[in-house]
Amino acid sequence: MTITRADRVRGGIYGLLVGDALGVPYEFHDAGDLPSVIEMDPPEWFRRAHPSVRPGTWSDDGAQALALLESLLAHPGFDAEDFGRRLVNWFDWGYMAVEGQVFDVGIQTRIAIDRLREGTPALEAGPSEERRNGNGSLMRVLPIALVVEGDDRELVRIADWSSRVTHGHARSRVSCALYVLWARRVLDGHDDAWPDAVRALRAMLAEGTEEHDALETHIRPDEPPTGGGSGYVIDTLRSARMCLERHPRFEDAVRAAIALGDDTDTTAAVVGGIAGLREGVSAIPARWQDALRGKEIVEPLIERLLAG
Repeated sequence: MTITRADRVRGGIYGLLVGDALGVPYEFHDAGDLPSVIEMDPPEWFRRAHPSVRPGTWSDDGAQALALLESLLAHPGFDAEDFGRRLVNWFDWGYMAVEGQVFDVGIQTRIAIDRLREGTPALEAGPSEERRNGNGSLMRVLPIALVVEGDDRELVRIADWSSRVTHGHARSRVSCALYVLWARRVLDGHDDAWPDAVRALRAMLAEGTEEHDALETHIRPDEPPTGGGSGYVIDTLRSARMCLERHPRFEDAVRAAIALGDDTDTTAAVVGGIAGLREGVSAIPARWQDALRGKEIVEPLIERLLAG
């Protein structure tokens, strides 16, 4: 069956949001403590990570991705200051959050938002120390592959800048760039999306740079992927690739991401975005789409994106 580009775009956005929402209740648990069957509403015996959050609610992952999407729709070339303001509005006022409920905010993102409030330029707000390599910029970067027109260098440039607003280290920036190149190729129906994305990124990174080191020494994109579902950006990227390569069905891939434990919502969001692009929105189980809250927020954005 032919999957239209519009179906892939919807699949990518809803895949990210569904993966995020599906993973929210299971966050911070070890893999061995999770139920055998993962659904939006966990069994009564299970100790949910965020008991005050209703099932089907996306977290900071989804809200920040939608904030980036709307910022890009308004400024396709990427306006870092505009995006920074939207992140502050999310944190302070619940912009793009379901019913304005903000929860599960990463430490590094809090630091960056405090800096943005103080007037730090957006491209300098993200901490860049080696120990500040959480997955908070990777989790939201997918919209760049859907909105930005231009060649691979343009995608990489904007992915890099979007990461710098909260996560300035090379490992975070390069992970975002590789993910966006990968996602664009999946959107285009490319058969060898990952290796082709790696080839394209390698051609842009000069040997001896910290970006080249991040790709070759830390991401190690030619190795068979392994991952543990942690909040470390490299582990999240490798975990996502592992789940997607092992599981060709959307449902199986996102469940595998959550089954890793730990940062379940983000791993599943990163997996769900690519799986949705790969298979189209119809591959996302109807029961999960029906259970997703906040459609009144996302639908107008998708309509604007598809009309553009």
